[in-house]
Amino acid sequence: MPDLTLYQRDDCHLCDLALDVLAEAGAPAFDSAWVDDVPEWAQRYGSRVPVLRDGRDGRELDWPFDAAAVRAFVRGPG
Repeated sequence: MPDLTLYQRDDCHLCDLALDVLAEAGAPAFDSAWVDDVPEWAQRYGSRVPVLRDGRDGRELDWPFDAAAVRAFVRGPG
């Protein structure tokens, strides 16, 4: 199971852009989580999607982000 999760919505043009950025960054495998499927996620992420979350330490990267930001996020703090 991947450590990264991309919280997103269906028919979200920003989410589509985020997927392109993740591909450009060469991000490792990640899960997709559809915020509208889980009320808690909709409340937490609904106005923030897309959000990339690292399940190992709980860090989150909010949109907008670019390939360099994704690479730095994946490397982690320090």
